[in-house]
Amino acid sequence: MRTGTALLFFLATAAYGTDAFAPPSSAFASRAPISLAMSTKEKEDTKVAADKKEEDDDAPPVSIGWDSHQAVDAAPESLVRPGESGPEGNYPMRAKFEKMIREAQIKITQAIQDIDGKATFQEDAWVRENGGGGMSRVLCDGNVFEKAGVNLSVVYGSMPQEALQAATERGVDRAKGYKPGERVPFFACGLSSVMHPKNPHCPTMHFNYRYFETDGGVWWFGGGTDITPSYINEDDMKHFHGTYKEVCDRHDPKFYPEFKAWADRYFVISHRGETRGLGGIFFDDLNDRDPDTIFEFSKDALNSVVDAYGPIVEKHKNDEFTEKEKEWQQIRRGRYVEFNLVYDRGTVFGLKTGGRIESILMSLPETARWEYDHHPEEGSREADFLDACKNPREWV
Repeated sequence: MRTGTALLFFLATAAYGTDAFAPPSSAFASRAPISLAMSTKEKEDTKVAADKKEEDDDAPPVSIGWDSHQAVDAAPESLVRPGESGPEGNYPMRAKFEKMIREAQIKITQAIQDIDGKATFQEDAWVRENGGGGMSRVLCDGNVFEKAGVNLSVVYGSMPQEALQAATERGVDRAKGYKPGERVPFFACGLSSVMHPKNPHCPTMHFNYRYFETDGGVWWFGGGTDITPSYINEDDMKHFHGTYKEVCDRHDPKFYPEFKAWADRYFVISHRGETRGLGGIFFDDLNDRDPDTIFEFSKDALNSVVDAYGPIVEKHKNDEFTEKEKEWQQIRRGRYVEFNLVYDRGTVFGLKTGGRIESILMSLPETARWEYDHHPEEGSREADFLDACKNPREWV
């Protein structure tokens, strides 16, 4: 089964959440007789409700709006609001991070285009009336890549405190300075990517690096790069993980073991009891040192994507493969879809805040496969890969 019925089900539940199972609207419910006389308490309750509605009308929207994106021929020089100071004068980091990821988007897409040798990236740019916007670069049906995308986004919005809590790893209080129930205005800036090659011996790769602030003065960095092959190649995994260990070691020797373990915990498909792939590094809520220090680490990790991934694709892009190997790749793509639509924090955040839907779902492969009660043959390479997903291994 391809991305048909199952995908529509996941999208429906992701988009509607628990509201999909809510009682029918009161507009269709039977109405009780209305009394024309109101008690003093009822009048007070009505006034409180009216005051609350007026406050809500004045408050910033929870969602930035599915239709709030205005297409433009080219993004402005900066998507950060001009002249704003940011929390505690932190505006320079907003602009600095955006500049860094813009440069990385150009560098990475050019490198992937060169590896593919046929297809080119199509760029869509958009802005929002309240500030921010983004640039999506997507390559489809190339010689090497079925689909590859690198998305840049700058977002201004507000969100319920419980949604903000769900968007962070450690459950740390990110609603500092706000009363219970108040929505929290935020700024977010990030670059995310997924590469889906055609050849089952070439791994899928994902990265995301982001900077987040609330108007209450709380800030943090997050991100990581991870790899999802269909088959295990020890040398490839040593190269990929070794590249990121070197990056981490340049900044803090504790980073790689901590962030590798974090990736193994984060990319778990809980209902399957297995990881999406073979990991990498992942970190979130990182604000335990000077922001410029963390910025330099994020920059180094992002700029190492091509070094970590490119040689693996070049090595295997012309490998011969069987129909059975292609079918296994498609089954693993199905697992990729499951994780992204059910568990991925970025996808859930985008759907909850009204992000640009084409950019949010860019991470999904063009084709995937679900087979009923599929189990790989014992002792096969497929079984070995599944074992590594159920029991994460150390590669360096």
